[in-house]
Amino acid sequence: MQNDPNGFEGIPWGATFSETDTFIKVEDTGRSQTFELKTGAASLGPVKVDSMRFVTSEGKFARVTVRYQGKATHDQILAYLQSLYGSLDRTPGQIAGGPVKVFSWTGFETDVNLRYETGADRGIIFFESQELRRKITEGNSPTVF
Repeated sequence: MQNDPNGFEGIPWGATFSETDTFIKVEDTGRSQTFELKTGAASLGPVKVDSMRFVTSEGKFARVTVRYQGKATHDQILAYLQSLYGSLDRTPGQIAGGPVKVFSWTGFETDVNLRYETGADRGIIFFESQELRRKITEGNSPTVF
């Protein structure tokens, strides 16, 4: 990954997160809380998306999950992510063919993983703090996937 943002759209990983004029809490499981934008129209850069959820671990910003539909939207998002994080890694292990396409960018602090199902024409993107992802999964059974 070029230019690891160490966060998402200006919000640094680990930042204290709570309900504000911008965010509303939609789920609380104790250690983890999920927030959505109060405004109805979510977008990733210039591209409209179906949903965007911000997840905290023990009150610290750790992950964003973005969902979208449509091949045209997928192509726009892929171009946008490459403009931010660099060209896709085409080395072995990168899955870019078949019914499910997986693309990823890895930085020192941030992982971005995109999964696109061609048959269903839908995609999901995870923007994650590497450090806080480990904390989210602490205490999980070794058999949890």
